[in-house]
Amino acid sequence: MDIETKNEGGILLVKPLSGRLDAGSAPAFKSRMVDYILQDNMYIAMDLSEVEFMDSSGLSVLLSTLKTIGDRGRLVLFGISPNVARLFSITRLDRGVFEIHEDSKTAIQSLNRVA
Repeated sequence: MDIETKNEGGILLVKPLSGRLDAGSAPAFKSRMVDYILQDNMYIAMDLSEVEFMDSSGLSVLLSTLKTIGDRGRLVLFGISPNVARLFSITRLDRGVFEIHEDSKTAIQSLNRVA
């Protein structure tokens, strides 16, 4: 899975470039996320604007990333497409589990307040 990353003032911006985050791409994506965290990237803003489809495997990777970071940092999401937003809504993960923002600016501002 191709992933674009950029470090902006101690915040790692992660952008999966695949249109799908599913059983086929989830293991590689999870491995990359663990690598980023092991490199001490504890404040991550994830841009999901390229992801048009996500299944339970994709959600599992995001939950695993959140758990791996723990209370040592934060993960925020932004740029979520309507299809993926519907999945977050159905699973209620958009309520109290994941912090979701409209765009990179608000996501980064949110992380800067605590980083």
